[in-house]
Amino acid sequence: MSTYRVAQVTAAGGPFELVEREVPEPGPGQVRIAVEACGICHSDALFVNGGLPGVTFPEVPGHEIAGRVEVLGEGTQEKGWQVGDRVAVGWFGGSCGHCTPCRRGDFIVCPELKVPGWAYDGGFGEKVLAPVDALARIPEALAATDAGPMACAGVTVFNGLRRSSARSGDRVAVLGLGGLGHLGVQYAVALGFETVGIARGAEKADFAKRLGAHHYVDSTSGTPVAEALQSLGGANVVLATAGNSEAITATVDGLAPRGELVVIGADTEPMGINPAQLLMAGRVVRGHPSGTSQDVEDTMAFSALHGIRPMTETVPLDDANEAYQKMLAGKARFRMVLTNG
Repeated sequence: MSTYRVAQVTAAGGPFELVEREVPEPGPGQVRIAVEACGICHSDALFVNGGLPGVTFPEVPGHEIAGRVEVLGEGTQEKGWQVGDRVAVGWFGGSCGHCTPCRRGDFIVCPELKVPGWAYDGGFGEKVLAPVDALARIPEALAATDAGPMACAGVTVFNGLRRSSARSGDRVAVLGLGGLGHLGVQYAVALGFETVGIARGAEKADFAKRLGAHHYVDSTSGTPVAEALQSLGGANVVLATAGNSEAITATVDGLAPRGELVVIGADTEPMGINPAQLLMAGRVVRGHPSGTSQDVEDTMAFSALHGIRPMTETVPLDDANEAYQKMLAGKARFRMVLTNG
């Protein structure tokens, strides 16, 4: 019997343990991927802690997967895939294909979205089965350890920016310079925006500038963030990558007329925004999900073209528990990535 290893948790909030499983064969419309790298995303905590309906244990998380197609299931070769293809699978792990959003081509908001680690075993292992519609081709210029994080973190910020109301030359502020924000600044600059980095502490100014930001706002300086943004002329778009409702709320009055707040940082606390802040200036607040497999492919191609890479710390699968805890503690600089081999 051929086996492979996965890092799993057997109860909500429990530690990871390495176990061996029998290697599965892909069903119709699936491929088996030999996982080379898988990023650890803060969203993985939702699955590890059983915080979403339908999560079952033992649980294998991981939705920033990069590897190679190992075995093709029935019907996948006709879709243009071959053994050996380099592929990534992100938060978008497949859709139902028959709901109203899917029939309209808006697959990422499918009510039956198949997120790896939720709908099926994720990438914290040596192999994974994935639906063929979840696959994104990895450019040769990208290492697997770079491609994995781009399948969730990268596509979320890149897609959030390119689907925003901002146009080249507009002023875009990126709230947070962490796992999402450090990519957001790089993408904003490459997309031609006058880019403002917002974070806590004067010491992060140099880092923001190294990422390419034209301006830096220290949210702890004593000057309100909104006032600092308005002193620059107001932000046409704020991309809120920090998962902190209070910090997100503090940017709203810094938006220019018709400005847009794009929220991608998750927090369960309500934002303190009142209608008067939106009405007179015609401001817009919206949430932005991740992106489809094609969006992931676009993100990786754009990143390869512009030399954009996530800042990662790679660790072997054997150390999954330690790497996950480091991510939870906010000590990752900036994306933890599990590797095989």
